[in-house]
Amino acid sequence: MSTKIHHLVDGRGLPLVVLVGPGQAGDAPMFPVLMDHLKVGRRGPGRPRSRPDRVRGDKAYSSRAIRTRLRERGIVAVIPEPSDQQGHRQRRGSRGGRPVSYDVEDYKGRNVVERGFNEDKQWRGLATRYDKLALTYRGGAVLRAITLWLKRLGDTP
Repeated sequence: MSTKIHHLVDGRGLPLVVLVGPGQAGDAPMFPVLMDHLKVGRRGPGRPRSRPDRVRGDKAYSSRAIRTRLRERGIVAVIPEPSDQQGHRQRRGSRGGRPVSYDVEDYKGRNVVERGFNEDKQWRGLATRYDKLALTYRGGAVLRAITLWLKRLGDTP
């Protein structure tokens, strides 16, 4: 019965990928799955885009594996390092590596993700959570994403 919604959003907070995972699992293991599902269609001809310019994430996504994956794909990671990881790195001395650098001003734009989750939680179809199957719960989350996109398309001239 415990499930967690994972999603990737664009700079305006509109969901691009919506997945549901086990509620007791962490966020970081779902990150590669989310990135594999990312496909953004282009205007005109061409393959869908699957590599964003940057990824803004909270401290839960600060792992060496995620940073390496993003670096290999040429994606800028805007993810702060948790204090416990800083302590481990400093304790290792010169073998611990360099401190993580990220653009603090760019990180302030991450609140768009949190506002999106808060807006999803207020939607009655997800807030009541009467669904027993994760598949139907994901269907509700996808329906919410569709309504957000339609609302955004209706707002623009």
